Amino acid sequence: MRIGIDLGGTKIEGIALSNDGKELLRQRVPTPADDYRAILQCINGLVDEMESTLNEQGSVGIGTPGAISPATGLLKNSNTVCMNGKPVHEDLSRHLDRDVRISNDANCFALSEATDGSAAGADVVFGVIIGTGTGAGVVVKTHVLEGPNAIAGEWGHNPLPWPLDNERPGPLCYCGKQGCIETWLSGPGMSRDYFECSGHALDAKYIVGLAGTGDDAAELCLQRYEDRMARSLAHVINILDPDVIVLGGGMGNIDRLYTRVPKLWGEYVFSDRVDTQLIAPKYGDSSGVRGASWLWND
Repeated sequence: MRIGIDLGGTKIEGIALSNDGKELLRQRVPTPADDYRAILQCINGLVDEMESTLNEQGSVGIGTPGAISPATGLLKNSNTVCMNGKPVHEDLSRHLDRDVRISNDANCFALSEATDGSAAGADVVFGVIIGTGTGAGVVVKTHVLEGPNAIAGEWGHNPLPWPLDNERPGPLCYCGKQGCIETWLSGPGMSRDYFECSGHALDAKYIVGLAGTGDDAAELCLQRYEDRMARSLAHVINILDPDVIVLGGGMGNIDRLYTRVPKLWGEYVFSDRVDTQLIAPKYGDSSGVRGASWLWND
C-alpha cells in the first residue's frame, strides 16, 4: 500500500492506493493555520488513521507547495509560510517513524498523470498547473526530475517568450521580476488583461463564458491568451521536447485551448513539425495527492 498526502493551504488530503493504483481510502482535514507543529501532528494523525482503518502500513509521499532546498535541507518557497525554513523532511520522518519522500505539488501532478493518468506510457511529460499562479513539473520515465537546485519545471518564472512591444516590460511579478509567464497566463493575469482592454473587472471563468456569447473584448482577450500560451509552451518544447504536455488547474478547464494552442505553437517551435500532445488531466484536482503516493515508484 502507498499513501499520498497533499498539503494545501486550507486542507490536507490523504489517499491510500494499492500497488496497482486502485483507490483504497481518501480522507481530508483542515490545515491548521500558521502552526508548523500542528501541521506535522495533523499529517501524522491522518496517516495513523488511514493505516488503522486499512490495517496495513504503507509508504508515505507528500506533495507540498515549495521544495526542499538541496543547500540547507529546509523547505523553501511554500505559500504555507510557517513551513518555510523548517526541516520538514527530517521532522516528518521522525514523526512517522519511517523515511518519507517529499516533492513539489506540481511535480506530483505531473507524476500522477505520467504514471496512470492521461499521459501514461509517455517517456517525457511536462505537467502544468495554471490557476491563481503557474507551476509545472517534469517527469522522465515515471520519475520526477528535481534538478540540483530543486527547481526543475519552474516555468512560470521565466519571461514571456517573443514578447510584443506592448508586452514589454510586462507586469510586476511577486518574485520581483517583470513579465514572468505567470503574470500573463494565471487566472488573475487574464483578468488584468481584460480589464486593461475593456475597463471591466471580471474573473477568468466569466471572461471565457462571455467569449462564447460573442463578446468581442472577451474573445480578443482569449486569443491573446492562447498566443501567449503557445509561445510559452513552444519555449518548453524547444528545450525539453516532451512527448506530452498535461494542462491542469482552473485554466486547464478552458476546452478551446487544447485545439487552438497546438495550432499556434508551430510558428515558434524549432522543428518542421510538432508531435507533442497537449491534453487534459485524467485525475484533475486529485492528481496531486495521487502523485504524492507514486513518489515511491522504484
